[in-house]
Amino acid sequence: MKIAFVGKGGSGKTTLASLFLRHLAAETPAPAMLALDADINQHLGVALGAPEALVMPTLGANLPVIKDYLRGDNPRVLSTSDMVKTTPPGRGSRLVGIDEDNPVYRECVREVGGIRLAVTGPFTEGDLGVSCYHSKVGAVELLLNHMVDGAGEYAVVDMTAGADSFASGLFTRFDVTFLVCEPTVRSIGVYRQYLGYARDFGVRLAVVGNKISDGEDLDFLREQVGDDLLTWVGRSAHVRAAERGDLRPIDTLEPENRDALRAMRTLVDGVEKDWPTYQRQAVEFHLRNARAWASDRAGRDLADQVDPDFVPGPVALAH
Repeated sequence: MKIAFVGKGGSGKTTLASLFLRHLAAETPAPAMLALDADINQHLGVALGAPEALVMPTLGANLPVIKDYLRGDNPRVLSTSDMVKTTPPGRGSRLVGIDEDNPVYRECVREVGGIRLAVTGPFTEGDLGVSCYHSKVGAVELLLNHMVDGAGEYAVVDMTAGADSFASGLFTRFDVTFLVCEPTVRSIGVYRQYLGYARDFGVRLAVVGNKISDGEDLDFLREQVGDDLLTWVGRSAHVRAAERGDLRPIDTLEPENRDALRAMRTLVDGVEKDWPTYQRQAVEFHLRNARAWASDRAGRDLADQVDPDFVPGPVALAH
């Protein structure tokens, strides 16, 4: 399953993503997992237990490695320079699993707190005025386009705040999108914005309430989001300790909050993969980008990269 955590800045999406990952890692047997930090504020590693000073290799800096590997010998992709963030896989492309050994993972993935993590890389001073953060997040989109995840495997992505992911087709790359929502008007505003954009694309959206203090908070969320409210996490001494740098075992999380994580996994595990739709949406957004800018930049029609008869999935990965 591919899972996104989205929400208003400060809503706690990174905290919830890290709790969910640590909950999965504590299960017996522990499932195969890959964590991806696609937020402009790169805090997922610290939330998983990495020291602040840890320097991670980044997906953004290793984009040539990613393109070279994923391209494989796909005859429709003439060169790695023609690969863009939306380039869909086709026959000859290399597909990647969640838990495998490949050049991309060797270069970009490191274990943090027992969880395999890759990061897009922060927005640096050198990017100011000449780049946008979506150029880095594009590495995540390209990787997810070529990722085949099986039963009991989880790719968990901590996304940029708000509705920034709608700048590309990245928002369609997930089986479940958890929108972390505080009981505030501003947080509800982000929920409504996200819901409005995602409605026409079959995005499976589940709201997870966060920082719920009392019945009034819960009533407010229920009134505002209705059946989209899957579960909620209350104010937590466990989380406050982690924010002070005291990362405690996940087994010490309050039982009701641990139950919320179980409800989230139950939802995810009940989703059936729809590989034809997954590929169709990848192709749709690739054609949009080809028309808008990518073909002009490449000097040829990148719509030709689409393999009309190709559908990814476990069978394609095996071959």
